[in-house]
Amino acid sequence: MMNSSIRRLYEDLRSIRVVLIYPPGDEREILAEQFKRIGCHLSLMWPFPAVYPTGADVILFQVSEELKGSGAWCAHLEDVTLIALSDYESPTTLRLLLDSNAHGVIAKPFRSSGVLSTLVLARSSQSFQSRLKGKIDKLEDTIKSRRQIEKAIRVITNGQGLTEIQAYEHMRSRATKLRVTVADIAAMVLEAQETMAKLGFEAPSKRT
Repeated sequence: MMNSSIRRLYEDLRSIRVVLIYPPGDEREILAEQFKRIGCHLSLMWPFPAVYPTGADVILFQVSEELKGSGAWCAHLEDVTLIALSDYESPTTLRLLLDSNAHGVIAKPFRSSGVLSTLVLARSSQSFQSRLKGKIDKLEDTIKSRRQIEKAIRVITNGQGLTEIQAYEHMRSRATKLRVTVADIAAMVLEAQETMAKLGFEAPSKRT
């Protein structure tokens, strides 16, 4: 009997939208039939589009020396699982694979076996990378906010004669009152300083 985790996996695969970018013929039919068996919503596309197809959860695309540069947009997709279809292994093809940032590869000759496992692993890889990128973006935002707060504290201490602790507490108090973050208040302080500088006003000297 199928356990709940495997059942959820199949339910997920049956709900995804797959775009297969490959020339018409027996090879494409082998892949198309397998995705139909899995239950995916499949769309076929050829020739290679200039821009990536929207609304897709998974994109399978041909990678070969003849199509060098055609899949340049693949490397910029973050919310789509990318599976490369490789004709043969050569230094140029391997470089194209790396440049595409594909989450999985299916090499010729194409067979029905292996498609499901590649799809599952590629989806898992893309999901992990997406979560990791989210954490990195959040960390970068935090670092940027801290730097802004530190700069704003220096502006306030120099202009208002407050200590760093007093300057921070003042910003925190204003943030609470205005229902914004301390980083937002810091951005206001820095923007005000920049505006004054553009108007030709010198920064006020530290009060004694």
